[in-house]
Amino acid sequence: MIQIITGEKGEGKTKHLINMANECVKNTSGHIIYLDNDHDHIYDLNYKIRFIETNEFPVNGFKEFFGFICGILAQDHDIEYVYIDGLLKITKLSLEDAHLFLEKLKKISKKYTVNFIIGLNCKNNEIPDNFKSFLIA
Repeated sequence: MIQIITGEKGEGKTKHLINMANECVKNTSGHIIYLDNDHDHIYDLNYKIRFIETNEFPVNGFKEFFGFICGILAQDHDIEYVYIDGLLKITKLSLEDAHLFLEKLKKISKKYTVNFIIGLNCKNNEIPDNFKSFLIA
């Protein structure tokens, strides 16, 4: 499953993602990963959530980021949720090209039963039509 939270800068996407992740800890027996490009919110997350700052790794572009995610999933088969805060910023993708990445994520989400909750810095009406069903906020 993929879920997308949209909004412009300062509209509370990160706070919403953090609240969802912290609530998720109470209701899942699997592992939770939170990916962000900086460590500003590390202390807002429950200690049981594995926080990964993507800037600490040589990940450039969406293909490398996709490989990075696959590597994380390969080393831990108990991951149930992956929260990605600021997908466009991490991958340096335009919104128009993000659908390519989301299509690939959709396939591994289904194959490995991992839920991806993604924050996108854009308006709801800017999301490609084939991903509007993933919008939750």
